[in-house]
Amino acid sequence: MDSNNDEVGFYLASIIRIYKDGRIERLSGNEIVPATTYDPKTGVSSKDVIITPETGVSARLFLPKINRASDQKLPLLIYIHGGAFCIETPFSPTYDSYVSSLVAEAKVVAVSIHYRRAPEHPLPIAFDDSWAVLQWIASHSNRNGTESWLNNHADFQRVSMIGDSAGATIAHNMAVRATEMPLEGVRFVGLGLVHAFFHGEEPVGPEVSDEEMKAKADKLWMVMCPSSIGCNDPLINPAACTNLQGLACKRVVVCVAEKDPLINGPMFYHKTLHKSGWEGELELMEVQGEDHVFHLFNPTNDKAVAMKTRLASLLNTD
Repeated sequence: MDSNNDEVGFYLASIIRIYKDGRIERLSGNEIVPATTYDPKTGVSSKDVIITPETGVSARLFLPKINRASDQKLPLLIYIHGGAFCIETPFSPTYDSYVSSLVAEAKVVAVSIHYRRAPEHPLPIAFDDSWAVLQWIASHSNRNGTESWLNNHADFQRVSMIGDSAGATIAHNMAVRATEMPLEGVRFVGLGLVHAFFHGEEPVGPEVSDEEMKAKADKLWMVMCPSSIGCNDPLINPAACTNLQGLACKRVVVCVAEKDPLINGPMFYHKTLHKSGWEGELELMEVQGEDHVFHLFNPTNDKAVAMKTRLASLLNTD
């Protein structure tokens, strides 16, 4: 059957098909691995929880090897997966494995968010779903929530968010929203943005010298977020964010890869945050010779291991 890929633009045609009858077919990121009571390689346990039954918004929770009978409190990681806002889940082998390895190294509790995906659920639905999960997490700060792992083991005074690609864009927006609407009992300390997708009315990526690429990036955003005002939307353009200086965390790590075609977006973010007057600790980790989200495809690569160590340090920020 002929698909309506002309309406998708940019590279989306290689990962989804939109048929004329409205059906969506995802061409990657569909495989699911079950949660595990104990991973012998990492010592990490995981479980899945439904957070909003009406919408299917859910999460995979991770707990490192600890004495569960103790009252030990660990830093809390909120992880938001990438995939162009339209593919992948926390339950895929790629993200299950990566978050589990990060949990084991940093010794943290983690909540990996499953948001509804575009294009059938256009943005900003993924942002709103992620915020709903953050509110659910915050409901445990009095140790009387519905999830025992959070009640018993999460330190709500040491909460960090990490996202990659589109997930990094969402994570940034969650930090901004937490500035505007603080979550009672929750203190955000870290924000990790890995190969984030940012854009703007003024070129902020490799499209500076390629008007055709800029037009495709514009189209990508508008397909994902048809209600947007365009690429000057603060959801995607950090320069349009009016309260960036109040970002709700004390430390930000921006990771970029030399061969990433979107590298100038996170570089622009780093520059914009630095100029905003935000008073936290801002770090830029540049990896040479690697491409977009290389750490997910080759996690044992020395550079991927070094980046995971840097992120684990972020998660243990006091």
